[in-house]
Amino acid sequence: MEKTRLFAATSNAGKVREFALAGTELSGYEIAPLPNFRELPTVEETGATFEDNARIKAVHYSGFTNDLVFAEDSGLSVDALGGAPGVYSARFSGIGASDAENNALLLERLRGVSNRSARFVCVIALARQGRVLATFEGSAEGEILDEPRGANGFGYDPLFYHPPSGCTTAELAPSAKLAISHRGRAIRALAAWLNGQHETVT
Repeated sequence: MEKTRLFAATSNAGKVREFALAGTELSGYEIAPLPNFRELPTVEETGATFEDNARIKAVHYSGFTNDLVFAEDSGLSVDALGGAPGVYSARFSGIGASDAENNALLLERLRGVSNRSARFVCVIALARQGRVLATFEGSAEGEILDEPRGANGFGYDPLFYHPPSGCTTAELAPSAKLAISHRGRAIRALAAWLNGQHETVT
């Protein structure tokens, strides 16, 4: 049976890999990057929340195809920093900042702080032709370490310690990370909705 295309609106290679891995849970759907994504006009992420930004991106990028498109916004929320870096996670130390630069700033802000509790949050918005059909949220609780550990993952993964796993999310194999991560949980919620709403959205 031919699968329905489901496009991911992102150029982040790490996210694309995780979406592709999660695609095995989507019966009847095939996840792929939105064609020519880097050549499309961008949209400013002006939202105050992860859901706001996910919706903004989903509405914008779904206008370039007749197929289903999903966009996500995700990041790290640190209790001791009042929820920062939050929606600014990817640009915590400035526009175009590298993962290493963002991690370094995070450690600087937490120097001497005993409360290291934090969580990763992800919100996915599913849209078609400029209309949001549904949103899905996932989160993962953890703690911020004093130094990075692990070579897998991306972003803040080397600093994010997940107590139930006994390691950072950068020390987990991709499939193991997806099983417990904020993005994995949001994707599974999307999959459950799509698998139950197949006739509605295809």
